[in-house]
Amino acid sequence: MLDFKQLLQEVKEEPYEEIVVRAPHTGIVRFAVGETGTKVQGVSGAWKEVPGTLLGHLEREKNKKPLHAPQKGEVVEFFDVRDGDFVEAGTALLKIRHFLTKEEVIQIILQKALFLFPAPEKGKYYFVPEIDAKIKSKGCRSVRVHPEDEVFILSRMKRETQIRYRGPAGLIYTVYFQSNDSVDLGAPLIGVCPEDQLGHIEEVVSRIQSEWEEVD
Repeated sequence: MLDFKQLLQEVKEEPYEEIVVRAPHTGIVRFAVGETGTKVQGVSGAWKEVPGTLLGHLEREKNKKPLHAPQKGEVVEFFDVRDGDFVEAGTALLKIRHFLTKEEVIQIILQKALFLFPAPEKGKYYFVPEIDAKIKSKGCRSVRVHPEDEVFILSRMKRETQIRYRGPAGLIYTVYFQSNDSVDLGAPLIGVCPEDQLGHIEEVVSRIQSEWEEVD
């Protein structure tokens, strides 16, 4: 059985992720932030329509393309690139340290604790009608799945195919897809929890929600 306390302690020891911002293409870099410790905001808005903090521009053929912070955090390092340097695509420019939110910590724990059933093909996925009706009326954790159960319908190129679940028996703890969205090959569709671990998972999720302190 997974040691949830140890797993949570490991996350607490490094409660952040570090994101390296790289040049998306060649050009002359002009920084809009000049020192470490600068706070930045990530993409926001209901449809992710509001870009993050402007980090600088990359100029190529007299065209300036903005570089925005991909995530909330603070600038902790500049790499060996000076303002006005010509850089190649992929050159590391700076590093942002993003402190994990409660929801992100929960997702880290769940991705280690649950069996994630991946999409076998790219396309739009739906639950078969019986499961879909049960989830809508009672929630996903009311659904038990077993190996070879017909759980999904894959819609691709005007063709629908039933997809069998291949994984350990358990309860559907979380659903990772929306019916109208295309899912990439290998992306998780559902997270399945062995019934004997449900109480342990709910306990650690409750602890995170009540105890985790988010950094502004």
